[in-house]
Amino acid sequence: MRIVSGKLKGRRFAPPTSFRSRPTTDMAKENLFNILNNFIDFEDCDVLDLFSGTGGISYEFASRGCKSVTLVEKDYHHYMFIKKCVAGFNLSNIVNPIKSDVFLYINYLNKQSFDLIFADPPFDLKNLEQIPDIVLNCNILKPNGILILEHGPEYDFSEHKAYSQTRNYGKVCFSFFHNILL
Repeated sequence: MRIVSGKLKGRRFAPPTSFRSRPTTDMAKENLFNILNNFIDFEDCDVLDLFSGTGGISYEFASRGCKSVTLVEKDYHHYMFIKKCVAGFNLSNIVNPIKSDVFLYINYLNKQSFDLIFADPPFDLKNLEQIPDIVLNCNILKPNGILILEHGPEYDFSEHKAYSQTRNYGKVCFSFFHNILL
């Protein structure tokens, strides 16, 4: 796996084969960040990465100069791998890995908010379709912030009140939700 753009472009990281995560492909990451270039100014962005897995999405945000990136990963081995990568890429001043259950952590956040929240849950997570409402109802996404949910093609969020668009890349989809004040 590699970082596709920014100051760390081309740097590689290799999670152990024992990892139980499904990393976002380089092609999907590159397309996602091409879209985001039109929506956000990375340098002014505080990012929350939920279900971080290998941390690959967070490294992309940090490589592009985000103010801060907080990643949340429940699995101990994944968390330790992320900490190792953060140190190896010298990102400790930008990237803050948290070992926690995502749903417990976002309920714990009562005064911190983010410009962008990226969630890449396991595709077989039983309440995956509830993630947009859970995140938006926790008030952790800043006004006009963006929530991006990575999911399989069997999910359709187009009827959600905050839904903006979905981009499909084979078996990977990114649905965008905007926290618009009504």
